[in-house]
Amino acid sequence: MTVSPGLMFWISLRLGLTSFGGPVAHLAYFRDEFVTRRRWFDEETYADLVALSQFVPGPASSQTLYAIGLLKGGFWGGMAAWLGFTLPSALLMLAAVYGLQFATGATTQGLIHGLKIVAVAVVTQAVWSMAKSLCPDRTRASIAIAAAALLVAAPSTAAQLAVISAGALAGWLLLKPTAINGQLAYTGGPSRAAGMFALLLFTLILLGLPVMLGFLPSGELAAFEAFYRAGALVFGGGHVVLPLLEEAVVSSGQMTPEVFLAGYGAAQALPGPLFTFAAYLGALLPTGLGPIGGAALCIVAIFLPGLLLIYGALPFWAELRQRTGARAVLGGVNATVVGLLAAALYDPIAVSAITKPADLSLALLALGALMVLRVPILAVVAATALGGVLLTL
Repeated sequence: MTVSPGLMFWISLRLGLTSFGGPVAHLAYFRDEFVTRRRWFDEETYADLVALSQFVPGPASSQTLYAIGLLKGGFWGGMAAWLGFTLPSALLMLAAVYGLQFATGATTQGLIHGLKIVAVAVVTQAVWSMAKSLCPDRTRASIAIAAAALLVAAPSTAAQLAVISAGALAGWLLLKPTAINGQLAYTGGPSRAAGMFALLLFTLILLGLPVMLGFLPSGELAAFEAFYRAGALVFGGGHVVLPLLEEAVVSSGQMTPEVFLAGYGAAQALPGPLFTFAAYLGALLPTGLGPIGGAALCIVAIFLPGLLLIYGALPFWAELRQRTGARAVLGGVNATVVGLLAAALYDPIAVSAITKPADLSLALLALGALMVLRVPILAVVAATALGGVLLTL
C-alpha cells in the first residue's frame, strides 16, 4: 500500500510533537505506530530497518522514519516523513534563540520527568513485543541476552557496532537459513541506480566541501561544511554529535560554552530528534543569512549525510534481506537489535528516569495501561506526564 506524502507528513508531525525520550524511545513510538497500529510492516521488517540505521552514520531514529517514508511513499514520502518529524523541535529551538523562556520551575521539571518515565514504559513494551517475535528460540534469545549484557557493561558507539557485527556472525554460524516470506519483501523505495547516485553524492560533498572552502571562503559554506561533516561522521545519534558541534562552534570562538550548553539543555526537554540542536546553533552563527536562514542551513547540513546514506543503502539492503542465505545473518542482527534496545532501556532511559520508588510505580502503571488495558499511547503519555508533575508537589 502506497501512502501520500501528505498523510506521511501528518503522521510524522504527530510523532515529532509527542516522541519524547531520545532515539531509542523514538524507535518504540515508531514501532507502535507502524507495526502495531497501522500494520504497514511486520516486526522483522521493522527490525531490519532499525538495524540498517544503526549500521550507517547519522541520527538512527530519523533515518528509520525516513526509510519508512521512502518505502511507503517514495522520494516525497521520505521527505515528508523527515520534515514532519523534524519541524516541531526545530521550530522550538529557533524560538529559544528569539528569547523564548523555558520555564525552570517545579511544574515544568515534573512534566519533563513524567515524560522520561513514560519512555521507560514505551520502550519496555517495544522490547518485550520485539523479543517475542524476533527471539522465538533459545539461540536468538541467547544472542539478544548476550548483546544486552555486553552493551550494559560497555556502553559505547564502538561497542554497539561490534555487537551488531558479532550478532550477524552468530546468526550465520548458528541459525538455519530460511526462505523469506513474501509479505516481508520491500515495496517502493529507491532503485539501485538512484541509490548509487546518492552514495556518490554523499562522498563528493564530504570530500569536496573542504576543497571548495579553500577557494571560496565564506561563513555560509564554512557552517554547512562543519555541520555536514558532523552528521557524516557520527554513529549513535544526537548525544554523540555534541563534541563535533562543540569543536565547530565553541573551539572556533564563534560561541561561548555557556550559550552552547544552554541550547543543548533546552534540546533535552523537547520531543523529536536531538539533531535539531543545529537550528539553535545555526541561528546564532555569523552566516550572513540571519537567524532563520542560518538555522535552516545547519539543519539541512547535519541531516543530509544520514539521509543520503539511507537512500543509497536501502535498495541494496532490500535485495540482501531477500537472499535465503542472508536470512540467517539478519536473524542474528535482529536478535542483537532487541538486546541493544534492552540495554538502552536500562541506560540511559531508566537510569535517568527512575530515581525513587514512586517513579518506578508510575512507570509500572504506564506499562500496565499500555500492555494490559491497551490504553492509547497518547493518553498514557499525557497521564504519565501529569503524574510526573504530581510527584513534584
